[in-house]
Amino acid sequence: MDLNRVQIFSQVVEQGSFTGAAKALGITKATVSRKVAELEVDAGVQLLFRTTRSLKLTEAGSSYYHRISKILQDLQNAEDLLSASQQEIKGNLKVICPIELGQLYLGRILAQFLATYPSITIDAELTNRKVDVIEEGVDFLFQITEQHDPKLQSYALVTASRLLMASPNYLKRHGTPQQPQDLMNHTAIKLQSAHIDGSWRIFDGNQWVELDPPAQLKVNNVTFAREAAIEGLGITAVPVFIAQEAIDSQQLIPILEDFPMMQTKVTLSFPQRVYLPRKYRVFVEFLYAALFERWGEGVLEIPDFVLQNNHN
Repeated sequence: MDLNRVQIFSQVVEQGSFTGAAKALGITKATVSRKVAELEVDAGVQLLFRTTRSLKLTEAGSSYYHRISKILQDLQNAEDLLSASQQEIKGNLKVICPIELGQLYLGRILAQFLATYPSITIDAELTNRKVDVIEEGVDFLFQITEQHDPKLQSYALVTASRLLMASPNYLKRHGTPQQPQDLMNHTAIKLQSAHIDGSWRIFDGNQWVELDPPAQLKVNNVTFAREAAIEGLGITAVPVFIAQEAIDSQQLIPILEDFPMMQTKVTLSFPQRVYLPRKYRVFVEFLYAALFERWGEGVLEIPDFVLQNNHN
């Protein structure tokens, strides 16, 4: 077995293209193509269907990939064990996170992580734009969304509970909605971005309904929406963790609390890999330790290796 060819083939599958594999491995696309072709010749079977737009595993290729995945994982684990006592964990991580989530929570977590692992560096970007993890070479992507890219390994971290709310001044002028359909007679402040379509999904007591009340303001930033609502512009729906202080001070009043909104989740996504580099593992483990400390049983999906370490 030519381990180099096997690793290149594995990267092609995980990255979804020869170009992505070449970029991940730091070699040319021509080298990737040649090594995969050589592997197919040695194996005597076609492993990939190739088109101008995509790659797809053949039945033999799928079977082969699942077999080599465990082998490569075992090899990486063995290498990690050999080097763990001799080499500190180092490298760079590119992390992208929604602006508000990063400002409220991630900054402190990353600072604590870097203090624990001083040889790791992080390039962090706070943005609400749509991100192509593979194309941009992103290591970890945090999102508040229900959408998942099948090319990525994704975990739902915690629920981002949302409430409808408005200022006392707005409710005094326009009245307080009593039923979900009443919202259609009110002014909305809507969140709209690459991951949010702007409509409100609410359980009316019998079923989930999708409401699209008229909006005088549409924005892709929840803090902006919260501030506009405080000023009395209209009704908005933002995650509770963004509005909790305004709710506690009665700058914003929750409405229709008996009619829950469809909830979104804070998710963590990263490129699918046969094995995780040590810098990935320690980052995820550190992140989950912080999540357990704050949310406890509220943490949703936990990677197997984190569960194993927590029980050891």
